[in-house]
Amino acid sequence: MMDNLRTASSHIVLKIILGLIIVSFVLTGVGNYLIGGNSDYAAKVNGVTISGPQLENAFNNERNRQQQQLGAQFAQLAGNEQFVQQMRQQAMSDLVDQTLLQQYVKSLGLDVSNDQIKQAIFAQKAFQTDGHFDNARFTGLINSMGYTPDQYAVALRKSLSTGQLINGITDTDFMLKNEISQLVSLVAQQRNVREAVISTDALAAKQTVSDDEVNSYYQQHKDSFLAPEQFRVSYIKLDAASLQKTPSPQQVQAWYDSHKSDYTTPQRTRFSVIQVKTQADADAVLAQLKQGADFAALAKEKSIDPISARKGGDMGWLEPDTLPDELKNAGLTTKGQISGAIKSSVGYLIARVDDIQPEQIQPLSAVYTTVAQSAEQDSAVSEFYQLQQKVSDAASNNNASLSGAASVSGVNVVETGWFTRDTLPADLNFDQVKQVIFGGTLLGSNGAAGNNSDIITVEGDRAFVVRISDHKPEAVQPLVQVKQQIVDAIKHDKALQQARTQATAIVDQLKQGKTTSFDAAGLKFAASETLERNNPNAVTSTVFALPQPQADKPSYGIGEDMQGNVVILALDKISEGTLPEAQVKQMVAGVTQNNAQLVFAALLQNLRHNAKIKYGAAAQMQ
Repeated sequence: MMDNLRTASSHIVLKIILGLIIVSFVLTGVGNYLIGGNSDYAAKVNGVTISGPQLENAFNNERNRQQQQLGAQFAQLAGNEQFVQQMRQQAMSDLVDQTLLQQYVKSLGLDVSNDQIKQAIFAQKAFQTDGHFDNARFTGLINSMGYTPDQYAVALRKSLSTGQLINGITDTDFMLKNEISQLVSLVAQQRNVREAVISTDALAAKQTVSDDEVNSYYQQHKDSFLAPEQFRVSYIKLDAASLQKTPSPQQVQAWYDSHKSDYTTPQRTRFSVIQVKTQADADAVLAQLKQGADFAALAKEKSIDPISARKGGDMGWLEPDTLPDELKNAGLTTKGQISGAIKSSVGYLIARVDDIQPEQIQPLSAVYTTVAQSAEQDSAVSEFYQLQQKVSDAASNNNASLSGAASVSGVNVVETGWFTRDTLPADLNFDQVKQVIFGGTLLGSNGAAGNNSDIITVEGDRAFVVRISDHKPEAVQPLVQVKQQIVDAIKHDKALQQARTQATAIVDQLKQGKTTSFDAAGLKFAASETLERNNPNAVTSTVFALPQPQADKPSYGIGEDMQGNVVILALDKISEGTLPEAQVKQMVAGVTQNNAQLVFAALLQNLRHNAKIKYGAAAQMQ
């Protein structure tokens, strides 16, 4: 089977297709299979080696994934050695799981046919232009990546066969009708409940608090009264946009002349090819062409390249950078010119030039506005970088203030008010600036004002120089500042405990059919409301935990609302509800997917339990 694929993959057009496919799978992680090496191994799984380079590639993929997921937070976490080690361990674990799955797939006899591989190739949108294969793109990518068809075939076959196993697990879980009915009945259940509220605020107003209680609370909860670290910053902001000036016609012309290739469409040539196995076959085809035979008809009949043959040998438009070497060296320069027999690695080619589009250069008059904008931006950027260097030198030479840097830049120094790590002023809210301000390098001894920063470039067109004007470290607030807060907290705690005790006594009486305490507290049940599981509020979990009411006698319970009040609950009725069909399907899909994930996790756990896994030196690299 592999021999057939290897033969097919040697055709000139299929080489191009396979190259681009390899790019696609490398970008999605399949490239792990293609990387070997002779360095210390990372692990051996039932005798199969996972190399050091494989682990490094997987680690880099995991790092990129985490960076995309965490965004700005990643920069801070990446400086933590433990976090980096966890990423490495995760990458190692994933490689072991992949290897175990491949071994299990092989033991099951799962395989992927050549036709399935071809279909996977044809389905890749990355290889298409306007929904059709683009040979020029294929050629360019395979030349740039340098992978072989055999390497791709191995990776793709492993990926597709493992996919068969995963699909076999995830697509086979199901729920019976009565299971679905019971689940819907449970999820859609409705409960009619009445509430009577004991106000903790009213009770708190009646509480008293001693100084000893305040002092004790303060000592036990000092961590709750931390004032966050605070900063005041002075800074200079440079902006490339402010340096833009309309260029003269001479400057526009000069920029155009030095960037003319940006406005040039290179020559494109359209070829048709006939690929055959031997010199004799090539000579026979050439003889027929000399006798007037139709090139396209011969390509369909004689060419062993299945893709181009279907199109009468047409290879599409190719640019010099994407032209295969066999055609590049054939010396074909004229429309209609037919080559002789061209030797290739898999046989012989006869090529014909179908058309030539000469190089085209857009005149300056047609692109003047675009060129002028580019010239203006380039000039501003160049001036911007020169200004940065001057400001950097000034800030370094006069490190006690920003006055020197301000004088050189012509920009006023901005002073901020006090802010914390979470309230950085919007004008400074960039990761690069945060790292400098909060990194500790700008503070002097004992937290005093220290140095000017170096130039901090942001998004390529803005730059800052900052210095910390004043600093307050994190500290526990004095008791006098938080005393009232403590008094209120103690009163609330006392009131809540009193309300809970009172509610417990009242509910005990209500369960006995007595309302004496309930009436004495001046409580009344509000009108009945219907609660549903999928529309929760603060007391929903308590209500749905109450037992079913019996013989028209409510079930009673105690909960707390969003305002911190204690609520006495009277459950009067339980009834079944319904769910929309779409919601039922979504719920069933979620349950079956979760079950499939559990099965798959159990499979991996079992494979690991029965496997012989030995970790090598590369797995311990930091």
